[in-house]
Amino acid sequence: MDNQTFQYSKLLVEGLQVTSQSTLPTFILLLMVYAFIMVSNIGMMVLISADKCLHQPMYVLFCNLTLNDILGTTDFVPPVLRNLLIEPSERYITFVECVVQAYFAHLNGTASHTVIMIMAFDRYVAICNPLRYPAIMTSNMVVKLSVAAWAVAAVLVGILIGLSVRLSHCRSVIQGSICDNPSLFKLSCENTVVNNVYGLTFTVVLFTSSVVCVALTYLRIALICFKSKNKATNSKAIKTCSTHLTVYIIMLISGSVTILLHRFPVYAETRKLAAIILYVIPPALNPIIYGVQSKEIRQKILKLFRNQINAK
Repeated sequence: MDNQTFQYSKLLVEGLQVTSQSTLPTFILLLMVYAFIMVSNIGMMVLISADKCLHQPMYVLFCNLTLNDILGTTDFVPPVLRNLLIEPSERYITFVECVVQAYFAHLNGTASHTVIMIMAFDRYVAICNPLRYPAIMTSNMVVKLSVAAWAVAAVLVGILIGLSVRLSHCRSVIQGSICDNPSLFKLSCENTVVNNVYGLTFTVVLFTSSVVCVALTYLRIALICFKSKNKATNSKAIKTCSTHLTVYIIMLISGSVTILLHRFPVYAETRKLAAIILYVIPPALNPIIYGVQSKEIRQKILKLFRNQINAK
């Protein structure tokens, strides 16, 4: 059979290249961070779902972000942990599993931007047009925004991965910590111009839309605060915006670095580090910055702790 038409049923994943002395500490650290991400994000979703006082547009939209963080981290961390415990020569994954893993990896990255865009829109309306906020951000609008954020991400990523799946293979090694789209189409010796053009267009449009939306939103909020004479409100708004932007910038930079360094194989380990930052740092910080920073959620958490202490 010709190499150009062959497809490997099993692929070898490079995984993280760590020394034998560093394997256990790396495994324990990643496991602890993963446990924190799951507990904090799931706990936040349960808290918001169970308390009717938190059934507000801002918190419902935030649940989209926590769900995305849970899916993305689960897609990334467990396979990395598994590969740390086995020999590099035994880190196999089936082609189907690799495709599914790549799909959810890119769904997570894309949905991170689309969800943040709808959250930015919510904050824009709340701060810049507070009197019309209840009329604009109805339950129906929240559902439409949430569905749109996930649907756009699902379709765009489906096309992205589909273009790579159609290619034949002449290689069988995934050059990364987990499977992603660039690693998939790098398996082929066919012409990947279509993949590169669509991937580049997709990335540029997504990142540009995200940056413009977030920048315009927070710029507008900043102008409102600048014109306002209420120092307490301004201080709160600036604090909230600055923390939100910090997490967004971390996500944007680490995502951009991960994509760009696929073009430079010599920086493979740096790319893997950027991927860890992308899939671990924002999901760990989001519940704290978007959730606990909120006065209502903070009060609910403190109330739960007090009840637990009193029960003992």
